[in-house]
Parts: sequence; C-alpha cells; structure tokens
Amino acid sequence: MTLSKAFSILFLLIITPVQAQHLLQGQIISAEDGYPIPEAEVYNNTTGKLAVANQRGEFRFEDLKAGTYDLTVFSFQYEIVEQTVKIPLDEPIKVELRALSNNLSEVVLTERRKKLFALRNLRQVEGTAIYSGKKSEVVLLEEITANLATNNARQIYSQIVGLNIYDNGDAGLQLNIGGRGLDPNRTQNFNTRQNDYDISADVLGYPESYYTPPAEALREIQVVRGAASLQYGTQFGGLINFKFKEPSYKKLELISRQSTGSNSLFTSFNSLSGTLGNFSYYTYYNYKTGEGFRPNSEYDSHNAFVHLGYRIGEGTKLSIEYTLLDYLAQQPGGLTDAQFYRDPSYSNRSRNWFDVNWNLFALKLEHKILADTDLSLNVFGLDASRKAVGYRENRVSQPDDPEAPRELLSDDFNYWGAEARILTRYDLFEESVFLIGTKYYKARNLQQQGPGSTGSGPDFTFATAEFPNYSRQSDFEFPNENIAVFGENIFNFTDKFSLTPGFRFEYINTESKGTYKDIFLDLAGNVLKNETLADNRQFKRNFVLLGIGAGYELSGSAEIYANFSQNYRSVTFSDIRVVNPVFQVDPDINDEKGFTSDIGIRGRWKNILSYDASIFGLKYNDRIGEVLKAETRENSQGQQEETGRVIRFRGNIGDAFIYGLETFADWNLQASFFPEAEDYMARIFINSAFTSSEYVRSEQTNVEGNKVEFIPVVNLKTGLNLGYRNLIGSLQYTYLSKQFSDATNAPQVSIDSQRGIEGAIPAYGIVDLSISYSFKRYKIESGINNFLDNTYFTRRATGYPGPGIIPAQPLTWYTTLQVKL
Repeated sequence: MTLSKAFSILFLLIITPVQAQHLLQGQIISAEDGYPIPEAEVYNNTTGKLAVANQRGEFRFEDLKAGTYDLTVFSFQYEIVEQTVKIPLDEPIKVELRALSNNLSEVVLTERRKKLFALRNLRQVEGTAIYSGKKSEVVLLEEITANLATNNARQIYSQIVGLNIYDNGDAGLQLNIGGRGLDPNRTQNFNTRQNDYDISADVLGYPESYYTPPAEALREIQVVRGAASLQYGTQFGGLINFKFKEPSYKKLELISRQSTGSNSLFTSFNSLSGTLGNFSYYTYYNYKTGEGFRPNSEYDSHNAFVHLGYRIGEGTKLSIEYTLLDYLAQQPGGLTDAQFYRDPSYSNRSRNWFDVNWNLFALKLEHKILADTDLSLNVFGLDASRKAVGYRENRVSQPDDPEAPRELLSDDFNYWGAEARILTRYDLFEESVFLIGTKYYKARNLQQQGPGSTGSGPDFTFATAEFPNYSRQSDFEFPNENIAVFGENIFNFTDKFSLTPGFRFEYINTESKGTYKDIFLDLAGNVLKNETLADNRQFKRNFVLLGIGAGYELSGSAEIYANFSQNYRSVTFSDIRVVNPVFQVDPDINDEKGFTSDIGIRGRWKNILSYDASIFGLKYNDRIGEVLKAETRENSQGQQEETGRVIRFRGNIGDAFIYGLETFADWNLQASFFPEAEDYMARIFINSAFTSSEYVRSEQTNVEGNKVEFIPVVNLKTGLNLGYRNLIGSLQYTYLSKQFSDATNAPQVSIDSQRGIEGAIPAYGIVDLSISYSFKRYKIESGINNFLDNTYFTRRATGYPGPGIIPAQPLTWYTTLQVKL
C-alpha cells in the first residue's frame, strides 16, 4: 500500500458519520441550596476517564455505548458521592453533594483527592494507546512538594524506580535521565514526547532532548519502560510523555509563580487558560536566569507555549500547539579529579557557550468514528538549532589559551512527521481492544564543525579563514526517513486475565552527505597534509519487532503483569561523523538490538499502601559504549600509527545482559495509626532498585565479564511527607552506589591525572527538603536541595559541557510565591 493510499483511507475514516453514540451528561449541585458546584471532578470508573464540571456545574462524557457506568464525584469541601448510571438517558442527571460539617485543611483535602485519583499506573487503554501488561508509572505534579521552579529531577522523579539522573545545576533546562544501564545524557535512550508527539532533536538520528517542558506547566509525566518500543519506537528505555495542564473551565484563569534562590536564581512562570463555548486555550511564558555555583556558568532562558482547542462537534476535537524555547548558557567546563577534590567550584574555561533555539509545531485531530472506535492523528514538526563553542582539550587541566581558536559545533534540526492511530473495542471473550497505527517521519539535519573565534563571548560564527589548518573541520547533511506500522490487541479472556500481543514494522533510511578535513602537522606546526575528503553513506534497513504482555487481576486493587518486547536503537549521526579530541569513533559502528522483559505485581491495599514490585531483564546486543585504548591516525604515507595518547574509543563494545529487582511502596502512616487526626498527613515512600549486569561477549580487550557502565548496584530513594492543615513538607534521601563510566571498568584514576574523563563515579547520598503553605489564592513554596551540603558528581563528560568531571550542586535554597486568579 502506498503512503497516498494510506492517507486516503484515513481521510475516509475521518469523515465517516458517527453512529450508535450516547451522551452521559449532568449537573453537580449543592444539596443545601441547589446552587451549581463548579470544577467538581467526575470520575468514570468504568471507562477510566475524568470530567471536570464547568462554572454551571455541568459535566459530560461523550460517545459512550449503551450500558451501565459507575461514577465517583468529588469536590473540595463536599462529601464524596458514588453513583451508578445506565445509558441511554432520558434526561441529564443531577448529582447532589452535601457540604462537609467543618472547614477542612489543605492536608485533608489533598488526601481525600489522592485516595481517588492520585497514585496510579496507566490504565489498560488511554485515548488511542494501549498499556496493558506494561510497566508504567505516572508522576502527578499536583501531588509533589518539590523544587518545581528548577525542574529538580531528583525530586520530581523520586517515585519512578531505578532512574539514574545527571545533575547539571542549570535550573532544569535539560533533562538527563537514564536507567537500567542506559546513558542519562539528554535522556537519549527514551522516546521523549509532549502531549503524545516527539520533541527530541531527531528521533532516530540524534534522539537527544535539548528542550524539557517546565514542571510548573505539567499535569503529569507518563513513563513506560522498554515494552513501549512497539507503539513509540525503538528506544531501549521506553517512553517519557509530558502531559500539559488542561484548559480551565473558567473563561479566564491566571496562575503566576515567581521564584528566587541561590546563585542569583530567578524564574517567572505565568499561565493563562480558559474555555469559551467550544473553544479552549492554555498558554504560558516561563523565564529563567541564574549564575550557577561555579564561575562561568550563567544562563538565560525564554520558554513559551500555546495550545488552542476547538470542539467541532460530538466526538471530534481539533487542537494546535506551538512551543518556543530560546536559551543561552555559559559552560564552566569539566575538572580533573585533583581539581574536583581541591575545589569543586573551580572553573578554568571562561569561553565556553551553548545556545539553543527550539520551535515545535503540532496539529492534533481526535475523532470518534463509531461508538467503539476512536481515531487520533498527530502532525508535528521541528525547526531548531543548537550551537556550542568553547575550548575543549584532551588535557582537562590545561588552562584555556585565549590566543587559540575555540571549537565550534553548529547544528540545525528540521523534521516533520505524522502519526495516526485507530483503536476499536469489539466483542470477543470479554471485551477485546485492537490498536493499529502508522507513523511517517522525515528529517533533514545540518551539522558543521570547525574553528570558532578567539574571543570570550558567545560568538557562533566560524573563523575558517583565520584558521585554515584547524584539524577538526566538517560540513554534513543528515537526511533521515522512517515509516512504521504498529499494532497491539488486548484479548480479555476473562474479567481477570488478558494477553496483549503486538508488533512494529520499521523502515529506516539513514544517510550522511558531506566532507571533512584531513590535516596533518609536524611538531613544528608545518602542514604536511591538508585534504578535503567526501564521506557519503546510506544505510537502509527494515525489520519487525514483536512483543507480548499479560495481566492477571488478583482483586479489584491488585494485578500481576508481565511483558516481553524486542528493542532496537539506530546509530546516531554524532556517532558517524563528529570529530572529538577526547574519543574516537569506530568507522564500522552499527545499530543496537535486544529485548526487555518485566514481571511484577502492583496495586493498593485499602487506602493505606500503594506498591509495585518487579524483576526485569534487558539483553543488549552490539551495545555502543566506550573503552580506553591507544589513539591511532593515518600519517602522511597513509599508514595507521599511534599518536602516544590514550583516548576513549566509541563503538559496538559487545553484548550485555542487565537484570534486577525494582520495588516501590507508599505507606499512609496517618490512616494506619491515627485515622481520626484528619488535619494531619504522614506518608513514607521507599523506591529501590538492585541491579546487576555483565558484558557476556566482547571483542575488545578487558571488557568481557565486566560490569555495564551507568549502573549503580543500589539505587535508593526514600522520603517522608508530613502535613498539618495548610502546611505540607517533604524530606527525601537519595543514594546511588558506585558506578563505572566506561566498559573497561576503569577505577578512579590517580589524583595527579591531567584528565577527568575516565574512572568510576563514587557513591553519593543527598537529602532534599521542601515545604509549602497555602492560603486562599496564595501559595508559598520553599526548600533546600542537598541539605547536608555534600560534595559529589554524577558524570564524567567526554564532550560538552566538559570534558571532565561535572560537579553537582552544593547546598542551594529556593522560594516560590504562587497566585491563582
């Protein structure tokens, strides 16, 4: 089937008339005076969907088939009501809520809502996506007491098991998380999306995320592990999907949050949202600035977002979105071990700068084809650039030479894509669910590398004429094309047991077109060779990924789940061509393959305990990694010779197997020991991952039998949440054991080493404290991160923002004032 025929079929489906649809609508009113209760929440327990009443107390669930539905209605200051409704209805229903006998505190109101809607995994079906049998976790931002102003990932993702997080201290401008042995750098091993569409630089060719939505704008963050590969692409990590807040049911709602903190931190977040008839909108502007705790680490960021939605009719909604991110940051560079332990706030790089401009576009159509069949179509695109200029030498301890040219990397990212999904429910056994989808993606990325100016400011123009013999020069175009077809089906054999098989077909065409310089100088700096060489490559491949998930419901609140899914990760174009003074890339580097498997139990016990415990296995074939070896290069006679330097060599290191135990528990102490004390809150959570790994095959020296890099054996996060009336606080402890940074398992090097790129990352433990106080329309948040002022680091960077050790932040504080109108 051609692409044009496929889109023709989709168009016919879009205009298919809606049949056999029913509407469940009603009004929420006060039992005392009959007045409407605006913004009451109505949860449809049968479908798993949530509706929020408008200012007239009216709510609606559209496009339902005939049947019985269980509703739970919640509103602050009112008693919770559960009601069963049978449709079709003769007329809208009215639900009366009785006022609570006393004025409840913020703590009580938060706890009452949390019992209904908060701690959850993704349901079997959400929208046009299937999550049955998959390990999924949801971060609910409204339930977090944390440093949201700086996107503090250690706190925000504290209840997501096994994540390894880089601490950059840049107010959360970039998210760096990995897990299960996956490199955290710019979250490159996850498929990152917002509102269900891609946001990374290039999904296949360069899946690094230079843009991260501000936590203050988010409703929830959905995390699905490696089994997400069938629906969302081939990354081993899985999916991270940022879901923005929904437009308010008011005509106009304003939220303004102003924050200040250590190191001249200032952030301003301001949002407007509302609903006018069939039209709805949500928009924000976020400004961040600060100086960092090290010299040469200032940053300035502007981020804006616009969502416009229009309900065309029953069962059809169209929305458009635009995102802008523009930021400039100075990078203080990396440190050697000696420099770090002497003074982690030291910097010997004053000319390194980083600039990002991100423009995301999206058009989404949601359409009800039939009462049991939904269609979604996402069309999205990116027009972006990132530029990095700086002095980046192999000897990290070497002072910056103001007379030397800086290295300049300039990238332009341009892509567009379309993803269509059809999900239908049909009668087989118990109700079964079928999903079929397709995705088309086309990218054209440009990358230049060469000499920058000798200045110290953020100058991103090439100085090739001034430095014609600069050794690292290249100019490339990287076209990528991807066509995917995927499908999954939930077979509910009984009301307790389900199987969900699935597949994904991928066609990938990766190309590189361009030239690079081959320059050879003698010890006196005389040019022995200066050639411009073409390097044009094309790599076409197609393959099928298979997977299956299973679920068994032990009770209404407990489930056993299991899954197996194949994974695949494409070689990135940075692996193919970027010339780096610190590491060398194998010219024969190729794609990675493997699988992910999980089996576990999750659920809730009464309203006291929420839990998830699972074991996982991850097979990683042809894993791309780095080893230490002697550098070689071609001399003037065309022969390979050693340069006398030891560098990191990047290539397909070998096959690895990673396995472990992941557990999470959230215990409501107040409900367990003093349920009558409703004005108090006391909860404790523990999030632990115990992971083992081994390279089971390798052709590289001193790799086979080693541990896999980026894996702490123990990854622990635990915390206590306490509250009294409108005052809520959280205390969190994070501990990661030692981890290696390369496949040779090089230990921490001699303190006298002039490099900081090889060696282990020592174990570290961090304490974070946050509090919040609410009063009517106002809310004050404050806290201290790294409360014990520990000195530690989480990464040894081989490129920007290094090379070398990147010190993590010492003790920092923040304060936020929120006003909601």
